Amino acid sequence: MPNFLYKIETAMINSKNTLPLAIAQIEKAHDTIRPMVHRTPILTSNSLDQISGARLFFKCENFQKIGAFKIRGAVNALSNLSEEEKQRGVATHSSGNHAQAIASTAQSLGMQAWIVMPDTSPKIKKIAVEGYGAEIIESKANIESRETKLNEVVQKTGATFIHPFDNYDVIAGQATCAKELIEDTDDLDIIMAPVGGGGLLSGTALSTYYFSPNTRVIGAEPKEVDDAFRSMQLGVIQKNSSLNTIADGLKTNLGEKTFPIIKSLVEEIITVSEEEIINAMRLIWERMKIIIEPSCAVPFAAVLQQPEKFKDKKVGIILTGGNVDVEKLPF
Repeated sequence: MPNFLYKIETAMINSKNTLPLAIAQIEKAHDTIRPMVHRTPILTSNSLDQISGARLFFKCENFQKIGAFKIRGAVNALSNLSEEEKQRGVATHSSGNHAQAIASTAQSLGMQAWIVMPDTSPKIKKIAVEGYGAEIIESKANIESRETKLNEVVQKTGATFIHPFDNYDVIAGQATCAKELIEDTDDLDIIMAPVGGGGLLSGTALSTYYFSPNTRVIGAEPKEVDDAFRSMQLGVIQKNSSLNTIADGLKTNLGEKTFPIIKSLVEEIITVSEEEIINAMRLIWERMKIIIEPSCAVPFAAVLQQPEKFKDKKVGIILTGGNVDVEKLPF
């Protein structure tokens, strides 16, 4: 039995006990966020189909509000807070897109937001966060510094911490992206998403399991931050020893909530080199004439790396965001 069929069969047998989000929760999340997010388009490219040998369907979250899919999880999570929690405000740590999503959503809902951002975060993302009225607290570019600063903020303000990915309301919100992709295409063979902390990939896997069970889910990540690949191989969460990747949105380790979902429902994680990421990013810029971040290019890089795996397959790829500093392009 193929690996992905085994995983789906196992999940079906144990779904009541092992899957933390039911189909109704994803449908409810979709209803909740609908007034505040875009239903982003799906674009195709004959040129990229010919280059890759696959039929590609790009879900363009680079056209989403705040320029990234993260708004989906933020809207769902903040909307589900109690009135008392909303009055106290929210806090989070993020390298950029989750920061913008929380800041923008908090502003829309009349809440205060405090955002811990690494001092290496792209300037364009910091400017955007401040533009949404949030207060930025800088940290060093490691998870220990982020968490220390965040704890200080929460203790000082009483704000509710909204985790960037390890939060079921966030995961349910991110799951709506694949739900739309499935609804707006016909019989995809594979859906792909990049993986950092795993919020998008776990949500994608859940939506695919519920709404298109014959479709396989494959994740992709940089070789420099391959914790998801190693975690899948070993069956327990692994940590990254390096953060040396151009894909700044994928430097985070998997979470305790995201990993079990990924382990149960994702067929495999493909890792790609920095050169492959840059090449894939440039191809999308050149052939599709759209702006994407390096993190977005990782799944497409995986398709280009393994053409036989994807040959003649209908592949949905989530382009996660377009918040890139155009003064620091890698090509």
